[in-house]
Amino acid sequence: MAHVDHSPREWSIAGRLDQQPPKGDWRTWLILGGRGSGKTRAGAEWVQAIASAGERSDLRIALVAETLGDAREVMIDGVSGICRIAGPKRPEFEISRRRLVWPNGAVAQLFSSEDPESLRGPQFHFAWCDELAKWKHGQETWDMLQFGLRLGTAPRQLVTTTPRPVPLLKGLMADGGTRLTRMSTLSNTDNLAPGFIDALSARYGGTRLGRQELDGELIEHRGDALWKREAIEAVTIRFAGALRRIVVAVDPPAAAGAQSCCGIVVAGLEASGRAVVLADCSVEDASPAAWAAAVVRAYRRFDADRVVAEINQGGDMVTAMLRSVDTVLPVSTVRATRGKFLRAEPVAALYEQGRVAHAARFTALEDQMCDFGPDGLSLGRSPDRLDALVWALTALMLEGNGEPRVRGI
Repeated sequence: MAHVDHSPREWSIAGRLDQQPPKGDWRTWLILGGRGSGKTRAGAEWVQAIASAGERSDLRIALVAETLGDAREVMIDGVSGICRIAGPKRPEFEISRRRLVWPNGAVAQLFSSEDPESLRGPQFHFAWCDELAKWKHGQETWDMLQFGLRLGTAPRQLVTTTPRPVPLLKGLMADGGTRLTRMSTLSNTDNLAPGFIDALSARYGGTRLGRQELDGELIEHRGDALWKREAIEAVTIRFAGALRRIVVAVDPPAAAGAQSCCGIVVAGLEASGRAVVLADCSVEDASPAAWAAAVVRAYRRFDADRVVAEINQGGDMVTAMLRSVDTVLPVSTVRATRGKFLRAEPVAALYEQGRVAHAARFTALEDQMCDFGPDGLSLGRSPDRLDALVWALTALMLEGNGEPRVRGI
């Protein structure tokens, strides 16, 4: 739990930059943060600053949590709550009326996501919503709050939450009036117990749970995806045995420039017949010369036997670029004749059969694997890393059994 400094310092100086309200015009400030990242402190300081400003105030603020108990224990009385950080302008908590009252007259009322109807009627200038991704009646509570957030010239709301892939949160992230701040537990190390970060990173680092609860990342769950995160985590191993064959597969980008990615995946085959994914060496925003050099580095680093390169986009240029870096590089080319999903299905089946393992956690690659369905990736991006994985495992385990087909040059 975060340590709170009660000394009378300006929060604009004492707080981190990511704990300060965003500049410009916005309606919603959304903070996605890991456990102990300082998001609650940011929320409490924001409310305290707007409520205590001025000698007299008619401000009305909504404090909304999963339950009323959470609102009191976290948002008000918690170690980073409003009453703990308020200093000399501390509000009085009227328990029976479920509200905070500041010396200047500003009032903050407590609400629970368990009772959306309690928000029908009251009106507010500002709102602080905590752990929105956990709300029991999330959409209903949010809708009732929006109808009541109608006082003043510029109503605003702050949402502090550990991310979960719920529709309400994803919709809020996509809203044009939202300003998004991401916080990692690591950024608040100085205020956490010694050894806390090391202990949790050792146990959860790189896992879906760790990325969500420590890094504050929104990890998507897609029901029709070919791979599931739990299954990939289960086949991650610490050591790969002797490998009898190693390939580097490359899926060149359709065009160079911003947001392009060249998928480069290294995989090997154990004597037992199990494939092991050894590395994701993919490079982003790289020129043809740069990604070709990255392929050759991977080939040399793992002492690979061959490079497998898709040539649908670049044709002979792909081989020419690779050979411009290493004239004797052994290259096999592949050309896709079926859709990406059909090519990926037999590779996904290898995972289900326990015939593929990962030698480490490959976050970006796994994100594509678990977001890849019949219509591709959910945001329409190219599954470049996944394509390289498919070509690598096809070359090692499925070559000769139909498309995708590998042909030598």
